[in-house]
Amino acid sequence: MDARVTRFEPQMRPPDEGGSFPSPFDELGPAELARQAAKVLQRELRDGFVAPGLPTSLLEDAEGGKMFGVLVVRLLDGSLGFLRAFSGMLAGQWDVAGFVPPVFDREARARIEPEGEAMVKALHARAVAMRGAPELRSLRAEHAAQSERHASELALMREQHEARRKARHARRSELTRPATTGQVSPPEENRAALHALDQESRGDKAERRRLEALQQEERQRIEPLLARIERRLRAMDRLRQMGSRALMRRIHDTYVITSARGEQRPLRQLFEQGQPPSGAADCAAPKLFAYAYVHGLRPLALAEFWWGAPPPAGGRVSGAYYASCREKCAPLLPFMLEGLSVAPPRTFSPPVAASTSATGELSILFEDAWLVVIHKPEGLLSVPGREASLSDSVLTRLRARYPQATGPLLVHRLDLDTSGLLVAALDSRTHSALQHQFVHREVSKRYVAWVEGLVRGEEGRIDFPMRVDLHDRPRQIHDPVHGKPAVTEWRVLERRDGRTRVAFFPLTGRTHQLRVHASHPLGLGAPIVGDRLYGRDGERLMLHAESLTLQHPGTGSTVTFQCPAPF
Repeated sequence: MDARVTRFEPQMRPPDEGGSFPSPFDELGPAELARQAAKVLQRELRDGFVAPGLPTSLLEDAEGGKMFGVLVVRLLDGSLGFLRAFSGMLAGQWDVAGFVPPVFDREARARIEPEGEAMVKALHARAVAMRGAPELRSLRAEHAAQSERHASELALMREQHEARRKARHARRSELTRPATTGQVSPPEENRAALHALDQESRGDKAERRRLEALQQEERQRIEPLLARIERRLRAMDRLRQMGSRALMRRIHDTYVITSARGEQRPLRQLFEQGQPPSGAADCAAPKLFAYAYVHGLRPLALAEFWWGAPPPAGGRVSGAYYASCREKCAPLLPFMLEGLSVAPPRTFSPPVAASTSATGELSILFEDAWLVVIHKPEGLLSVPGREASLSDSVLTRLRARYPQATGPLLVHRLDLDTSGLLVAALDSRTHSALQHQFVHREVSKRYVAWVEGLVRGEEGRIDFPMRVDLHDRPRQIHDPVHGKPAVTEWRVLERRDGRTRVAFFPLTGRTHQLRVHASHPLGLGAPIVGDRLYGRDGERLMLHAESLTLQHPGTGSTVTFQCPAPF
């Protein structure tokens, strides 16, 4: 038997012949058949080795873990087994015993890659050398010092001129004040003094122009030289990028993708403008399907899961299942699955009990002429979704309950999975006043959550920037370059049964802020219990907004609203 096929022992009952292959993009997790195969691989990983000579500990380094996949297949004799794969390379290797090989043509790639990589590395080395050249470093340092000195000179002159301007203004007021009743113009001596003040004002402007001209002359001795070197650097970077793209195109041309019905297409043909992202077809799923088709194995179910340390950007938890990625696999897998009967992907939808009710009643905790405070249940949207089936929401119910209300009503939102306090304004002026408080961090918010594991320490502050994952919405990731500031303070309330109850105090209001700050290693490193996006799915997300303190726009008094967590 093929060493890359693991038979089920004891043999599992095969699914019906007419059944559909579960979609790789299913948001509700893999089929039970695939989960059983994944558990076998996870047990081996937990025992300490990915393969002979490759310890699982290598997945715990700073680069993070790895996405693994299993594909349950019907073997030629009708029995069931499964294939295993990992995304990309593992420990610098494409081939690891027991795992399926990569998709590309090895011989073709061997002819292309060494020479192409040598060229790209040489260009990169030249760019690094140019950036580190003594002449460039010296010019940049001189330009920075010059810019700082020029700014200081201008700031000092502005300060002096402003003081003289104020003195002139005061003197003019004295000289133009009528000395006697009925006097309409200043006496002759005052007019002379006023003229002198005007001359002084013009002198200040002339002094400013002379300084700016002198500074411009000084800059001309450095900036053209610096600009010339910077242009050469940019040209070198463009050349390196062109070389890198050309190499990647040639590498992509070593991939030929096969569908379940046996049709073949070049990889670049499957992506818009023929530009696959780096690593396309190197994910676990394409490797698994390609191997199955070559060896006449019929795919039955797929599961992909993360194992090891989370990636630097966050968003992955060891042992959790994930749908196939949208950036690399969404353009690729539909073609590979042509010839199979594939079930439509299941998408997450709110629990029926929370999202729909016969009366559509809201749980109102407080209301007056200005505002309303609601207890939003877990599973009810704050605002309607794009699809018609997601029209029910807090906002929809508010508009039905308060038809006379004006303005946007909801002042802030809670995630679909989060329960707790929401504030709505019944008129535009109140809405504007409340939103101003939220934007300027004048509202005190307290959330309560249960997180997985025992959190170290008793309290702290989490501060790292976040942004949406453009290739995997709505997930948010840590991004120190393009992310927006996100700050949360926290305090441990209780530890029990391998979990920690935590109070969160968000100082900013980024999407999924608490969920990311809880799960990411730069935060607590402990996902919130039941977090289907950043941890493991559960009965519900154990996150609840339990307290809000703000200034009442109508009365001006400070008010606090509370709603204890239901868990």
